[in-house]
Amino acid sequence: MLLPTQPSGLAGLNRPSSASNRRATITNVATPTKPPTSRSAKRSKVEIIKEKSDYLRHPLMGELVDDKPNISEEALQLMKFHGSYQQDDREKRSFGSGKAYMFMMRTRQPAGASDNQLYLVMDDLADKFGNGTLRLTTRQTYQLHGVLKQDLKSVFSTVLKNMGSTLGACGDVNRNVLAACAPYKNKPEYVLAQKYANDFADLLAPQSGAYYDVWLDGAKYVSVEKENPKVTTDRAFNKFGTNFENSPEPIYGSQFLPRKFKIAVTVPGDNSVDLFTNDLGVIVICNPQGELQGFNLTVGGGMGRTHRNNDTFPRIADPFCYVDKDDIFHAVKAIVATQRDYGRRDDRRQARLKYLIHEWGLEKFRSVVEQYYGKKFEAFKPMPKWEFFDYLGWGEQGDGKLFYGVYVQNGRVKGEGKKALRAVIEKYNIPVTITVNQNLILREVDPAWKEDIVATLAAGGLKDASEWDSIERSSMACPALPLCGLATTESERALPDINVRIRASMVNAGLPVDEHLVVRMTGCPNGCSRPYVAELGFVGDGPNSYQIWLGGNKSQTRMAEVYADRIKVRDLDPFLDSLFGAFANNRKSNEGFGDWVSRVGLESVREKQQQVRAAIEAKAPPSVEVANGAPSSNGKPANGAPSSNGKSLVGASSAEAHEGGPAGLQGQRMLLPTCCSKVARQAS
Repeated sequence: MLLPTQPSGLAGLNRPSSASNRRATITNVATPTKPPTSRSAKRSKVEIIKEKSDYLRHPLMGELVDDKPNISEEALQLMKFHGSYQQDDREKRSFGSGKAYMFMMRTRQPAGASDNQLYLVMDDLADKFGNGTLRLTTRQTYQLHGVLKQDLKSVFSTVLKNMGSTLGACGDVNRNVLAACAPYKNKPEYVLAQKYANDFADLLAPQSGAYYDVWLDGAKYVSVEKENPKVTTDRAFNKFGTNFENSPEPIYGSQFLPRKFKIAVTVPGDNSVDLFTNDLGVIVICNPQGELQGFNLTVGGGMGRTHRNNDTFPRIADPFCYVDKDDIFHAVKAIVATQRDYGRRDDRRQARLKYLIHEWGLEKFRSVVEQYYGKKFEAFKPMPKWEFFDYLGWGEQGDGKLFYGVYVQNGRVKGEGKKALRAVIEKYNIPVTITVNQNLILREVDPAWKEDIVATLAAGGLKDASEWDSIERSSMACPALPLCGLATTESERALPDINVRIRASMVNAGLPVDEHLVVRMTGCPNGCSRPYVAELGFVGDGPNSYQIWLGGNKSQTRMAEVYADRIKVRDLDPFLDSLFGAFANNRKSNEGFGDWVSRVGLESVREKQQQVRAAIEAKAPPSVEVANGAPSSNGKPANGAPSSNGKSLVGASSAEAHEGGPAGLQGQRMLLPTCCSKVARQAS
């Protein structure tokens, strides 16, 4: 076998051996091209922690039972693999007492599917051990926030004993596998997408048993769902060197992957999973009779980056190959093994698969993956145009039952809405599916239940998706402050009211009141809500400050570009007014905002925005006061839209601001020139 040339000074474990490949010497850790290859390759601190942990056991097991409220850095790194992050509630710190430690727990929920029992258990755990809310994530999982260290074993063991899991929800392994979530029983491709999401999750799940040692004292709780026998057989297959022989972790070894690995599964044309933002995308290919033939694969997507480090960047995945249905598990293993053995382990900011493909190019990457696969890949099959579907509202499953997609603002199930959801889920024994856009689908609904379900949810404040502004309905935000240690500014608590301001600026510019726009926000550049494929992305770059990304599209198949840095919240309205004014003046008929930006380019957008801003400033006096939105004659948003929670937050108390938006972002009053206020004049 011909092997790719590597620099000298390799470090790490040898590549897994096989009977046909014992002469090969490839290591797990690729040496960076800089510094010079005469130097020994370095490994990051996390790599050493993983190697010494006895497959993720120590020192975590000991620290979980001591009297401290927190765990060490070494244990923290291992905790991620078990599905949890240590966090500090910055708003609960008190003078002289240090950090307010608590933990976030995330589930492993392939395809977002959850039975009735697990949902109710998670709802209970949120009240008993969490902060009273349940978070639905952008990777179709549940998150609990606010769990104290002494309660972790109770929480984890309860999830396990109710057919749930958190294994691999975080850490340097394959993360939760996404899938197109529509519960169509009469469309076999959707059924297959969800089935294979489960199979891929099983294929790449850690195998050592450390998870059960930590949380169940070694007793493995038997699941009612058995692993696909082909998954078991193909995981053990090692003819081409994908596995570590006689290892507790046959695919991962003692060092696991260089960084997280993300997979999404969908059907042709359905990009509800943001397919191209994943390390590996899998597209189900059926014949006209609905029989599975094989899979198209995409590789190299990823969102994470670091501000002011141009060596880090988001990336859209490339079309890669077609794989026959019988070979799919071998293909997935080959791609993961390539990333495992060649992904960088000296610099975690450069360790994702996208950087390996960027450095090598797609053809070299293909040639190496084929060595692990054992044969050549077939060409990628032609695909139809990609579209985004949110699956909100009522739909037919195809078997006489209905499904109902419930919009959950930024994925936070709380308050009366939480009670209402529990009431209908518990009353009718309804299974659910978490969507990639942080919403919840109620499945297996008898048509006779429809009226009661709608009335119960409405009484809890959960409006039908049709009643939400389309901007709000399609937007996403990460949790950010106060719990995420990486966040530099607000996201989840800020976006709802910023969406109102966006709509007001669009209407002021003369755009239709139903003009659609994909908006996403994160509190840091890691990109958990995938802002880099949005038409308008907000990426936190400081307190009350955002980097602005423009130019993605409505189907999330195009990368946005960075447009502006350090746009302060207090300056947002005039920025948006001039930006959408430029769009309104220069768009083609029915052209979307992201398509306009992509067509004319960022420099042209800047020029046109400056022209609009100059025109606005030239007509500045007289001015009108506005609060939390577009100018109007009565102080309300010009399009009649309320604030994010149905009430104005201007001058709100700190408690109200915490509920509907961050303190410091609310109650701001701005002056805008009357030339921006034609909608207000029309309304009056």
